[in-house]
Formats: sequence, C-alpha cells, structure tokens
Amino acid sequence: MANKTNTLTIRVPEDLKRRIEKLAALQGVSINQFALYAFTKEISEMEGGTYFSNMVKGINKKHLMAEIDRILAKVPERAIPEWDRLPDADA
Repeated sequence: MANKTNTLTIRVPEDLKRRIEKLAALQGVSINQFALYAFTKEISEMEGGTYFSNMVKGINKKHLMAEIDRILAKVPERAIPEWDRLPDADA
C-alpha cells in the first residue's frame, strides 16, 4: 500500500532557498527529495530527544550516574588497541 502524498507550500527567506538549492545540487537530488530528507531527519532527532528526555524525567541524576557506573563496571578491562588510541591519550 503506497503512502498518500500531499503538497506543502512553505515560505523561506531567499538566502535559505539558495542554500537549499545548493545542498540539493551537491547531493544530486531534487529540492523536494532534499526537503523530505531534512524534515524526516530533524523530526526523528526531535522525537528521539523527547523520548529520552521523558525517559529520564524524574530520575535522580546521582542515581542515574551510579547505575551507569554499575553497568560499565561489568565490562571487562582490556588494552586499547594502538589504532584506536587518541593521539594524546598517553600524555
């Protein structure tokens, strides 16, 4: 079953329109495809942020950090491979 599509007309400042056109061209997609991607990505991030904010609402921060420490303590110690070290990790 295909999703029904609708038309959405938005007004944007001329400068933003040029930036959208430029980025869409760089990505090799139409302005419509670029807008769909940008809207979908931003809405997903906003919904995800709201989800996690609601999840920790009312939880004592000290308790939350203690729980994270408890979980991380179960991870076995191991040497960090050379390729995965930060340049100043040994400083």
